[in-house]
Amino acid sequence: MNDDIYSAYMEAGALAKRFREEAAGMVVPGASVLELVDTIEQAILDEGAGIAFPLNISINEDAAHDTAGPGDERLFCEGDVVKVDLGVHIDGYVADTAQTIDLGDHALLVEASREALNAAIALVCPGVTTGELGTAIQHEIESRGFRPVANLTGHGLSQYSLHGEPMIPNVAMTGGAVIEEGMVFAVEPFASTGTGMVSDGTRTLIYSQIANRGVRLASAKRVLNQIRDRRSLPFSKRWLTGDKIDLALSTLKKNGVVRGYPVLHDIPGSYVSQAEHTLIVTEDGCVATTL
Repeated sequence: MNDDIYSAYMEAGALAKRFREEAAGMVVPGASVLELVDTIEQAILDEGAGIAFPLNISINEDAAHDTAGPGDERLFCEGDVVKVDLGVHIDGYVADTAQTIDLGDHALLVEASREALNAAIALVCPGVTTGELGTAIQHEIESRGFRPVANLTGHGLSQYSLHGEPMIPNVAMTGGAVIEEGMVFAVEPFASTGTGMVSDGTRTLIYSQIANRGVRLASAKRVLNQIRDRRSLPFSKRWLTGDKIDLALSTLKKNGVVRGYPVLHDIPGSYVSQAEHTLIVTEDGCVATTL
């Protein structure tokens, strides 16, 4: 990592922290999910930065991959547990960060994911294994009476890449990747009152391009033109303009050009909290770019 790359990561992190906190302040009962998402995404662009992925707003048992859809009429409600997961990039160098806002009486659940994240950050340095981080995360969550979400993980970050190595588990495991100086990754514990396993929901509002292939359908070509500058970073269905968007996305998925990210949820009636920071591993520890 050279100085320019380090500076890009740090600039992205500072912006991500600022906009995460701004978004969190907009989560109040009666506020519009769509208005929040549109406002924060536009603010990122107005700063001259890039949106690394559509702003995720996942509520209650929904853990990840939810965002506002076109014409979304949802409002935040008393009692909601709201996850704000935000990504900013500078020249493709990403800051990924999240926090949970409690509109009910779930303070301990929010604390569980937050303190699990803090415990993991305190351990990060060269020579530590990812399994050790997972052990610390699981301990903090279970000690408060909740379950870590076992099939969601933290992930490595690199230029225009959101999900690389190393994988950071949210549960204890033996061994795992050895952390090295210069690695960049996001740690994101999830704590749940449910099963601790998430599954695909019925809604898909976020996609990414995974291949370059020609398509004949005019609406599909139009979508490809609109997402070309994303360089494989995820995009929102809400960003697309024109007609027959559902048909276009279906065609692109069928042809292996894009993939969808269904909303991930635990069992109905459960609540999930999340906390996340992006870390750069240093010689004797780490720097949290989004803290």
